Amino acid sequence: ELFLAGVMEHIEEAGVHSGDSACVIPPQNIDPSTIDQIEIATRIIAEKVGVRGLINIQFAIHNKELYVLEANPRASRTVPFVSKATGIALAKAAARISVGISIKDLKSSGYLPDTNRGIAAGISVKEAVLPWNRFRRRDGEGVDTVLGPEMKSTGEVMGIAADFGSAFAKSQISAFGALPTFGSVFLSLADKDKELSTEPAKKLAQLGFTFFATAGTHHFLADIGIESTLVLKHYQPHDSQVAITALDLIREGKVNLVVNTPYGKDERKDGRLIRTATIVKNLPCVTTIAGFKASVEAISSLQNSTLTAKPIQEWLSGRRSS
Repeated sequence: ELFLAGVMEHIEEAGVHSGDSACVIPPQNIDPSTIDQIEIATRIIAEKVGVRGLINIQFAIHNKELYVLEANPRASRTVPFVSKATGIALAKAAARISVGISIKDLKSSGYLPDTNRGIAAGISVKEAVLPWNRFRRRDGEGVDTVLGPEMKSTGEVMGIAADFGSAFAKSQISAFGALPTFGSVFLSLADKDKELSTEPAKKLAQLGFTFFATAGTHHFLADIGIESTLVLKHYQPHDSQVAITALDLIREGKVNLVVNTPYGKDERKDGRLIRTATIVKNLPCVTTIAGFKASVEAISSLQNSTLTAKPIQEWLSGRRSS
């Protein structure tokens, strides 16, 4: 018998280490038919491997097709997170299964709910704690904040709310500090990311933010009807019309949020300087489009409601608020 404790959706795309990726339960962008496919695949893998207890499986979805990245027949860091999100003592249940007690017995004795899947109370977001501020170089510069396949996080935090934006905002406050609710944003996007940035950029403009951008992103914003102030890349020579660089902008404290997705050889070097400068200034720095979208949702929630806190046990008892 299979009990599907929870399906967590990574906010960053595949390619970012799972320990560094924020994630949300229940999933926000996965359709029910894909969840059903995940359950079927999980059952088949668990049966073939011969698991008695917990199994953690990482899937990737591409063009609505499900791929298996890895399957670990053991507990993982996701277990306490899913336990808090659903109110199920998964480690305790798995320990009993490992000594011969069945899922059916655990349901009848109250260790597991009488369902086939765990049900989350509200929306829960896990965010990785990334110690960028702890690792300043001797020259006073910060470290690059780009995420990749190597795990860099040193811990995790959790935000719970009735909507995704508020839950993500809470997780950011806990891990890095609050996102801005007004001001200006510096935007520098890889060509492959521009089209995907249309929706969050427009929403950020509707929320009242002003934009600074490098040339390619400046023209992209103009094409979608957003005004922005053109700034130079660090390696570009100054001219009479554009005298300020992106680094000047950040170092002089003229922006409240930085969105920079890495690309190209010279641009990658310039992007690294931009991202390290944001660390020195303690500014929020977003390096993926998925993170950009999630951050804009969080900013919208922060503008429109006041975050509140309550004991997890109240969430699990069914009483929900923002």
